[in-house]
Amino acid sequence: MSEAKGVLYIVATPIGNLDDMTPRAIAILKSVDLIAAEDTRHSGKLLSHFGVDAPMTSLHQFNEEAKTERLLSELAAGKSIALISDAGTPLISDPGFPLVRATREAGFAVTPVPGACALVAALSASGMPSERFVFEGFLPAKGSGRRGRLQELADEPRTMVFYESPHRILAMMEDLEAVMGAAREVVIARELTKTFETIKAGCVQEVKVWMLADGNQQRGEFVVLVKGGRKEQGDSVEIKVSQLLQALLKELPVKKAAALASSLTGVGKNELYQQALALKGE
Repeated sequence: MSEAKGVLYIVATPIGNLDDMTPRAIAILKSVDLIAAEDTRHSGKLLSHFGVDAPMTSLHQFNEEAKTERLLSELAAGKSIALISDAGTPLISDPGFPLVRATREAGFAVTPVPGACALVAALSASGMPSERFVFEGFLPAKGSGRRGRLQELADEPRTMVFYESPHRILAMMEDLEAVMGAAREVVIARELTKTFETIKAGCVQEVKVWMLADGNQQRGEFVVLVKGGRKEQGDSVEIKVSQLLQALLKELPVKKAAALASSLTGVGKNELYQQALALKGE
């Protein structure tokens, strides 16, 4: 395969199983003049495995703004460049957006070379509604920011897809329980395509107990899928619960606000108390 000149290729790489590398991706990587990689040491092992010896340069979150100008000059000189991330499809919770946007604005071609993507793989096997979904990537690292974002998403009707790290997965489950309730349906997809791939479905409380019972289930890379909230035409009470709580919290302590909201809506007092704590950032 002969590559076009002055083209940026967005090349997906395996998220675990090396057999998921496509023949087209290998051919493109062997033919380009330069490969921009998130971590050249990590990607060097992958490229060596497939016999790719094109020169590499790093492109990560700390240098992508500065590196973009250099890569644009390489494209202007007629060179072809492939962008890869550590795993999966570049730009999906990975670096590359400034480069792709600048490349298109400069009039150069950007060509996708599709392949593995953790969020799509997890969604396809989750059993969650997949006609419409929203990808949220990683939630804020701090508890207050994480709970605040989850609260904003509490009434989102589409399936929600998140990425999460092993050292925050339990905290995320606890915040999901507090904000969206213990009965909200979730699916945990862990270590996709790797030796210890695990896909676990259940309500938030069940999945949290399962993770606590086996420390191995807290390791690896996670995709977390959360079923959308009910937001139907006739369900106006549920839609407005969070708004009601926010209004009551301006005038009342957390406990009283939760109790009053419970009496007005019929939603459980304890569930509303946890939601109120999340809204207050406590």
